[in-house]
Amino acid sequence: MLSLGLLCTGTPDHTSLSFFRSNIPDPSPCFSPSLRFSLNIRSRQPQLLSRLLCNNHRRVSRVRNSHSFLPLVTMEKVDSTLKLHTRMRLWEFPDQFVVEPTDGSSSSCLAISRVDGSMNPIDEIPYCSSVRAPKIQTIFGVIGVLKLLAGSYVLVITGCEQVGSYLGHPIYKVSGLKILPCDHSLKNSPTDQKKMETEFSVLLNAAERTSGLYFSYDVNLTLSAQRLHDLGNESKQLPLWRQADPRFLWNNYLLEMLIDSKLDPYVLPVVQGSFHNFQAAIDKEIIDVSLIARRCTRRTGTRMWRRGADSDGYVANFVESEQIVHVNGRTASFVQVRGSIPLLWEQIVDLRYKPKFEIVRPEEAPHVAERHFFDLRKRYGSVIAVNLVNQHGSEGRLSEKFANAMQHIISDDIRYTHFDFHQICGHIHFERLSILYDQIVDFLKTKGYFLLNEKGEKEEEQRGVVRTNCIDCLDRTNVTQSMIGRKLLESQLQRMGIFNADETISAHPNLDENFKILWANHGDDISIQYSGTPALKGDFVRFGKRTVEGIAKDGWNALARYYLNNFRDGTKQDAIDLLQGHYIISVSRDMNPPSQKGKLEDIASFPLALVIILAGLFFATMSLRQVRTDIRNLFFSVFWAGLSLCIAAFVRANGRIFCNRPRLHKPRS
Repeated sequence: MLSLGLLCTGTPDHTSLSFFRSNIPDPSPCFSPSLRFSLNIRSRQPQLLSRLLCNNHRRVSRVRNSHSFLPLVTMEKVDSTLKLHTRMRLWEFPDQFVVEPTDGSSSSCLAISRVDGSMNPIDEIPYCSSVRAPKIQTIFGVIGVLKLLAGSYVLVITGCEQVGSYLGHPIYKVSGLKILPCDHSLKNSPTDQKKMETEFSVLLNAAERTSGLYFSYDVNLTLSAQRLHDLGNESKQLPLWRQADPRFLWNNYLLEMLIDSKLDPYVLPVVQGSFHNFQAAIDKEIIDVSLIARRCTRRTGTRMWRRGADSDGYVANFVESEQIVHVNGRTASFVQVRGSIPLLWEQIVDLRYKPKFEIVRPEEAPHVAERHFFDLRKRYGSVIAVNLVNQHGSEGRLSEKFANAMQHIISDDIRYTHFDFHQICGHIHFERLSILYDQIVDFLKTKGYFLLNEKGEKEEEQRGVVRTNCIDCLDRTNVTQSMIGRKLLESQLQRMGIFNADETISAHPNLDENFKILWANHGDDISIQYSGTPALKGDFVRFGKRTVEGIAKDGWNALARYYLNNFRDGTKQDAIDLLQGHYIISVSRDMNPPSQKGKLEDIASFPLALVIILAGLFFATMSLRQVRTDIRNLFFSVFWAGLSLCIAAFVRANGRIFCNRPRLHKPRS
């Protein structure tokens, strides 16, 4: 193995550069997040070897294929100019980045200026005019461009892995992201602008840690199987981004520059959510079950900083879950959704374990709920809302407002059911969810599910959707949705002739175990994206019963949620708002930084306050021990204890200012 660089002095040598490029193998996509290249230099080319050697050595290693691919179904013929590039090589020159397609297409390369992020197609890789060789890396897609005050930042996929297939087409999960700064113009910017740019660019580090991103080069992941089937022939010939449902297009805002520049082969739609699947044998039949989640971007964010709905009726933590089963050439799909209670409400962190719920502008509640459910009816058909929150306490007051708002909306197409999960099921009797199923079974049977026969012809369509919510739409919701998914899968397998009329999943241990794991992983993925931790009550979904280990994990995850919600999620919310375009930066915006130094909330520090409180208690205890030798120590003991109590009382009374709050997109309160 030989480390090589490219010496670019004097007149460029076309032969040497061509050889340099041709000897970099093009690995199949998504085999490793840290792909490098193996350069094979033959001994019969000594002159070329001497030109390629330079001081900028780069260690290289051979790409190894560690993933097997599922067979693909036949695709419709599409104009090759609209196909997405599946393999690309990133060249990092001093003045520009160059993305070179290496998938065998004849498309032009893409040049990205490191000064302002402008993009232009070019026919040839430019030649380096310095001694330093360009860095080279394989990438698997361009997610988009984020423009800040003085510079632009390009997000590219540096690692991914194939996790399965959706309707016969490979699905990849992003395992590595890289941000390419195009901010050379920042050098000539005013000091205030540089300061703001630095603050904003720091938030982009969170983008590289974004979890649950999926994409496909061949199929539109934002659409359910039924919606894909119903697309017209003309729509199917369009680029994937033009077919996409903007609600579930995670990089919708980031793609604007690529779309405006008409760079369709580089416009890669990405969704955030979850994808898991398994295969199981029933007698001689093989069934393939997949579960995909699509997270809506209209009101995306973290658990405590995105609650309820906005004035347009878009709700927090809205996720579409689609369960798909393939058997004997037939395909069945069932879609259900979850989302926060569609009212204007919030729960701002203040160091308490459960901050109080606050309903904002209650007079608008009926109109907000109406907008939300009318939109669902337009997209999914009939809707049944299943409300799982407590009937009493603070949750009960919020539930009552929800029920009152629904009274103005309920019709033949929109139904509402309240099921107090905690009162009926407690913490261990989740089998009592059968009571809820009996209440909604008529809706499920009437509205059906999507079904294709062996010829790909539609036998049945889904004409309604179950909308489930609790407070977070995580733990109780996932247990409930897994129960509904289980009942529907049994019904589908019975119709396909795999199960007898009364046969259930529980009668097949392998299928039963895999199904539980499928939904447990699904719930964990959705929970991690919203709350930062896996779902609670996951042991019941995973094993069918509550376990001591599961209860202990729930306790740990609850504490982790408390910490993240109070001391980390504010910054994370800022990063999400920045990437989603909820806070659009422009030079015309007020040039003051997002936070004005000098305010109490900017200097308040919970760790510092905690240290002072503990130090005060320590000194109070030490002074109290010395009272027998000197009565004056009683005064010092009272002083230190009083100081600690006063600071503790102040922190408790002003808990909000000691929490990590978003600074870009302020909450409604």
